Amino acid sequence: MQFPSIRRRTLLAAAAALSPLLAFAQAYPARPLTFIVPFAAGSATDQLARLLGQSLTEQTHQAVVVDNKAGASGMLAAQAAARAPADGHTVLITTNTTQAANPHLYKKLPYDPLKDFAPVTGLGKGGQVLVVNVASPYKSVGDLLAAARARPGKLSFGSGSSSSRVAGELFQQLSGTEILHVPYKSNPNAITDLLGGQFDMMITDTSTGVPQIKAGKLRALGVSTSKRLAMLPEVPTIAEAGVKGYDMGYWFAAYVPAGTPAPVVQRLNELLAQGLRTPAAKAFFETSGGDPFPTTPDALAKFQLDESQKWGKVIKAAGIEPE
Repeated sequence: MQFPSIRRRTLLAAAAALSPLLAFAQAYPARPLTFIVPFAAGSATDQLARLLGQSLTEQTHQAVVVDNKAGASGMLAAQAAARAPADGHTVLITTNTTQAANPHLYKKLPYDPLKDFAPVTGLGKGGQVLVVNVASPYKSVGDLLAAARARPGKLSFGSGSSSSRVAGELFQQLSGTEILHVPYKSNPNAITDLLGGQFDMMITDTSTGVPQIKAGKLRALGVSTSKRLAMLPEVPTIAEAGVKGYDMGYWFAAYVPAGTPAPVVQRLNELLAQGLRTPAAKAFFETSGGDPFPTTPDALAKFQLDESQKWGKVIKAAGIEPE
């Protein structure tokens, strides 16, 4: 006869323990939020962070500050986010660069992509585009391959993210070419030098590359995905154009520091999911050639683990030695 009483006391104790967390979540956000972005202003990640920040401000009436910490392949931003208070007011808006690729590109990281963060939600997926300066003599992927094979190590490619870099390395690995890598802090920085003729080619995210293509400043030779992009229907896939088996995309996601209360993570998940349904988000994905990718926190954790294994295999196959 005592069991119901014991059960009741247990339930009351559990509710008492949970109530502060629920109250905290209901009051969240209690002050302005900071979105830390690993890339420069104008990058695809930055654009998405800013429109989501605007949505959160409209929903919560709290300001959202976007803090661009470009450089070191996103490590500066990830480290800063990992060290922030675990209260949901600092959010890392990032990509596969920091969460899946970097562990395989660097021997030592100042953060742990798995242990230092609580996944919140996936945000989007997209493809990349191989571009050259419009004044370049290369009119097709075939032209580029012929030149690279004729002059091993003489052509160069720029990259401002791990996605861009690995895309370029995979291009070499699958095509049997040798092209010099030129690193940049962000893709927009690299695009500036590509426009200035400082290197020969780049595989960049569509958000950064397509505006320059539409403006007639860059020439698109191929897209990185397995299917053509609706926004560039006339541009063949890199695989179609001569590099058999080529397929390399990218993704965006949101994380908070490990230890952030689960109710806060769930509330932030809901706020960001609503942000992905806004007209601004729809326009962003339409113009960037990507798709929204909302997930549960658990689904993002599994996706990240699978992606890390995938990127590790690609990086190893491309012959990239950790720095």
